[in-house]
Amino acid sequence: MAGNKRQVQEINAGSMADIAFLLLIFFLVATTMNVDTGIARMLPPMPPENQKVEDVKVKERNLMLVLVSGNGSIMMGIPGKQEIVDLRQIKDKVKEFILNPMDDPEYPEKKDVEIALPDGSKWVYPESQGVVSLQTTRDTGYKVYIMVQNEITRAFNEVRDEVSMKKFNAKFADLNEELRKAVTTAIPPKLSEAEPRNIKK
Repeated sequence: MAGNKRQVQEINAGSMADIAFLLLIFFLVATTMNVDTGIARMLPPMPPENQKVEDVKVKERNLMLVLVSGNGSIMMGIPGKQEIVDLRQIKDKVKEFILNPMDDPEYPEKKDVEIALPDGSKWVYPESQGVVSLQTTRDTGYKVYIMVQNEITRAFNEVRDEVSMKKFNAKFADLNEELRKAVTTAIPPKLSEAEPRNIKK
């Protein structure tokens, strides 16, 4: 009886290890991974160690406060005249604040700056002294914070586009590096991101 039992043939598993290795290499090469790039922000250089740091004082008319609370509500306006706004209103309100087209005495002052152009000529532009101060509470969500920050950045970008079209008949992104630098000097991104604060309930 024992002689009638058929022996089970062994499976050669040597090649299976090679196939598994090749599949692993394929998936590593073919798979794309999302990389968090963070927020593109040019930080100012560190001041010298012996330099005395003083608080920067800004006139009330030159300051626009944007407060994002923990429940996602947004308040913005000049000090003492803030109101609740929708996310879609931020860009236009910031643009109006920066440009102050009607020279409203409650909106930012303007100071003529002389900007050197690549052709050797000088361009005098009334630079806004306005500063947008973005403030949050400690329970403000990251998502709404980034959305508000993006709207403020869009406002500065659109103002640059409008000034570029008026002065150089081209959008900001289409200018060469020297002209972009000139427009950035005329419309600097004056965005102050204050330290989160606690709000008493």
